[in-house]
Amino acid sequence: MQNIFKTIIKNTPYGPIALLWSYPDKGLQIIKVIISKPGSPADKKITALFPEIISSSCTAVDNICFKIEAYLSGENINFSLELPQLQNCTIFQQTVLRANHTILRGKVCSYSFLATRIENPEASRAIGTALATNPFPILIPCHRVIRSDRSLGGFGGGLKMKRTLLEMEGVSFDKTGRVYRHHLDQVLTN
Repeated sequence: MQNIFKTIIKNTPYGPIALLWSYPDKGLQIIKVIISKPGSPADKKITALFPEIISSSCTAVDNICFKIEAYLSGENINFSLELPQLQNCTIFQQTVLRANHTILRGKVCSYSFLATRIENPEASRAIGTALATNPFPILIPCHRVIRSDRSLGGFGGGLKMKRTLLEMEGVSFDKTGRVYRHHLDQVLTN
């Protein structure tokens, strides 16, 4: 079967979300997840990036979309790393995304602590860049990474969406807008 990319766009409380996917002989592959941010809806981004893209779905894609919609509605959904095509990322970004994927719901981690977790303590800024270009937001929860001072940092869907997602997961904030310390994930894993 020919490897042709297709898209599906779903409306969510955060605006449209677009999935770029293919279904080659080895099964469903998620190539990219595009989320909306204020002034830049995902449906416009996908058609700008891929003007000839085919809008299509299948049962497997519908199931992923259902899980994304359930997650965005507050359900505790964990996404597997099997579907996102991490091999399209650099080795460094793959390492960062895999480590990011281990941060549990209701927890956050700083960019610098994530650098320590991947045994590259000088890589905080590079981690920020790797997460800013995360091709799989929501599936790989880059919104769970914050600044060392416990402020939000950045997010492709905007800071309002980042805070809302974290609050939905049970993360709380003090009156200055910083995440309470008890939400910090300080466990080093290999």
